Amino acid sequence: MKGRPEPLFPLFAGLETLTGIGPKTAQHFAQLNVLAPRDLLFTLPYSGIDRSLLQTVKDALLPDTLTVAVTIGAHRPSRTKGGAYRIHVEDAETGFQLVYFHAHGDYLKRQMPEGSRRIVSGRVELFDGIAQMVHPDFAVAEDAADDIPAFEPVYPLTSGITQKLMFKATRAAAALVPEMGEWIDPEQKKRSEWPDFAQAIAQAHEPASMQDVSATAPARERLAYDELFAHQITLALARQKERRKKGKATKGDGHLRERVLESLPYDPTGAQSRAIEEITQDMAGTQRMNRLLQGDVGAGKTLVAFMALLAAVEAGGQGVLMAPTEILARQHLQGLRPLAEEAGVVLEILTGRDKGAERQAKLAALARGAIQVLVGTHAVFQADVAFDDLRLAVVDEQHRFGVRQRLELGRKGDRADVLVMTATPIPRSLALAQYGDMDVSVLDEKPPGRQPIKTALVSTDKLDQVVERLRAAVAEGRQCYWVCPLVEESEVSDLIAAEERFKRLRAALGEGVVGLVHGQMPPTDKDAAMRAFQNGETQVLVATTVIEVGVDVPNATIMVIERAETFGLAQLHQLRGRVGRGQGASTCLLMYQHPIGETGKQRLEVLRETEDGFIIAETDLKMRGTGDLIGTAQSGVPRFRVADLERQAALMATAQSDARKLLNDDADLSSPRGQAARVLLWLMRQDEAIRLISVG
Repeated sequence: MKGRPEPLFPLFAGLETLTGIGPKTAQHFAQLNVLAPRDLLFTLPYSGIDRSLLQTVKDALLPDTLTVAVTIGAHRPSRTKGGAYRIHVEDAETGFQLVYFHAHGDYLKRQMPEGSRRIVSGRVELFDGIAQMVHPDFAVAEDAADDIPAFEPVYPLTSGITQKLMFKATRAAAALVPEMGEWIDPEQKKRSEWPDFAQAIAQAHEPASMQDVSATAPARERLAYDELFAHQITLALARQKERRKKGKATKGDGHLRERVLESLPYDPTGAQSRAIEEITQDMAGTQRMNRLLQGDVGAGKTLVAFMALLAAVEAGGQGVLMAPTEILARQHLQGLRPLAEEAGVVLEILTGRDKGAERQAKLAALARGAIQVLVGTHAVFQADVAFDDLRLAVVDEQHRFGVRQRLELGRKGDRADVLVMTATPIPRSLALAQYGDMDVSVLDEKPPGRQPIKTALVSTDKLDQVVERLRAAVAEGRQCYWVCPLVEESEVSDLIAAEERFKRLRAALGEGVVGLVHGQMPPTDKDAAMRAFQNGETQVLVATTVIEVGVDVPNATIMVIERAETFGLAQLHQLRGRVGRGQGASTCLLMYQHPIGETGKQRLEVLRETEDGFIIAETDLKMRGTGDLIGTAQSGVPRFRVADLERQAALMATAQSDARKLLNDDADLSSPRGQAARVLLWLMRQDEAIRLISVG
């Protein structure tokens, strides 16, 4: 696979190679992210205008775009310069006016002499009770009726690009589509009644009705599938390349796991048992495991991860659990210590705090194999950290951890298995888009003993009452989080909001009761503030969203989130999950500011109705779209031009299984369909994938 196949060259040439596009217009097109003719193929109309010929405008619901045959009547030039020039016209049943501004009267008289017949098409509106068509889009003689398209596609535009220009440019690009083999599975194509690629492009740009502009139209669905399929082939290639790396078969006899399970006061949920089974089976295989463990807040991911770590120890190896922050690492340590003691396993922690002789002693023990399970922060990546026999690396909270770090961690152990845990329930379509290279285990049940959390919506006008409630709760010895709003993008304003709130609450509740943590603090101060709250020295913790992930304070039973409408649903769900971890009944107050729009209110009500993170994430996706949901810039979710992740989740799933099957049957894409798939990868700019084939 040396380079782009020659038949595709014209599609990837400069836009100026198309008739009527000069350097200036090409710059305008770049605003729409259209850099080559290929990009025009996938710039589809988002709507259309029905210009089929009507008898009359008489009973039409105005305003609307209408097309009728008329007899031209009297011309009434404007009395003022640039004013309205009116022409009275009669259709089969009624009369109305054509209106032109800045008109040249003699030109219009020549074009539309009184008594002549014309077909006019344009937007008709009522003005002072009179129907008017201002600046008709078309006004042609009856024998030129074919010049008016029956259904005219409407394209997305930017300054300097008109519908007419877009119409011509997309057609010029479509003419460059070469003969290509079919990359879609023939059965799939037949079942879905999809056209060939070139046909799909032509049909998508020539819609005959609004139905043809919808995502479910066969031509558009096919093009969406092509995008998703190319993306999934790329992920499947990455997965295949990872899996070619031999792993170590890690098979424990289960004696440590049994000890721990027997000591637990409850049985694992069905979902936990299933996930443990999937993970230990992967570890026992000879291919490297690359698995995502996805679980809702409080679904018991830690137990599943610890079982996997024990399997590594039973097989004579070591395991490491990585957390994004020191606080979380220490918390994992606290949670796992009793379990490790039950199993009789040596558990240690390594963070940036370990210095000098103490650090050296830990490193030596690790290299000897005397430490069996290590909990740590990214300090584990440092060059002087060596394991005796690392079998499993568990990474907590994926999105703070790029693919690069995942791989780096894998290098620490000779072919160590990797398990990534995330507490962000991601809708299936997004999980496939983002982690399609990984196998996924989902925890979708709550372990017994978790208290439901009561969620209420309160307007910010009632702030004083909320503070009163807090005062009562603090007097009863309960603890509370107070999350400050996300003010504009700047951290400075976040900071001001948090400090203001801190001062006000401290004045109301007393010195020493309220703590503060925000993103601008030095890490040691942040840790100290969090620890004071964990140890119950402060009872109210005012925070920006730094507390979102994983902090565990069982005594905290109230969560106040100010200006909740400015947060994403998934984020609110994460924050709410910080309470309800102990025995006490917990409450979450979502404070919103008036006036709140209908959708804003609806979004918050979803949280009041359900505690199921997956339902919440699906709703979030429907209401906000992919980009906002995960901050597209850093999310690793690709942007598609045709495919719509929210509405086409099922297509994404089909694309994933088909891509995996294709590579399974034809690993180096050398069959006729494989060759066609290579062309698709070039066409979809998946150069990354092409490198994977050539190095694979």
